[in-house]
Amino acid sequence: MSVCVWGEIGRIDIMYDQFMDLEETEMDLRVEKTEKAIKNAFIELRARKPLEKITVKELCALACINKSTFYSHYTDIYALSEAIEKETVTSIINSIENLEEYSLDTLDEFTRAMSIAFMSQSSLIRILFSGKEQNHLGQRMEQELKRVIFRKYPDHKTNIETNIFLSFCIQGSYHAFLNNPEADGETFVKTIEKIVKCLQPML
Repeated sequence: MSVCVWGEIGRIDIMYDQFMDLEETEMDLRVEKTEKAIKNAFIELRARKPLEKITVKELCALACINKSTFYSHYTDIYALSEAIEKETVTSIINSIENLEEYSLDTLDEFTRAMSIAFMSQSSLIRILFSGKEQNHLGQRMEQELKRVIFRKYPDHKTNIETNIFLSFCIQGSYHAFLNNPEADGETFVKTIEKIVKCLQPML
């Protein structure tokens, strides 16, 4: 086969690859757009009613998609809710600056940073984790933050006093945040930090 023919085949291969890349990009954008529509519709509905009252039918109508499209993304409403909860927890944890640098001697500073992270996503938290789902965020936050802390301090993983104190810091801060919506951010953060600072010498 001549060099010219091989060159032409090579150009065709490149064009095909570029076409396939473009197709994949367009597909990714469509999937991303659908995901966004589904999640926005869910949050809008969740702000108005409990999770168990939301139906796939009304969500699809609000998101302007059909049921088959929804089910190609999620098995049911609860799977969607869990996925958004996990994303929210990850977002909150990622917003805690220099998370890996905190030590067991600076838990007051750590709790302050965590409280600020809660406040930064206050509206979304109060929508997603209301009603029967209220405890979910505290549980997920405790699990993930302990994983980070014990990765740095593995010897403390089985220390019951450390575990109790961390549970108190994480769960206490979260429930204080939920139960005092009238508190301004500065007062809330300062109070939580002050409490942990007073208790820390007991650890």
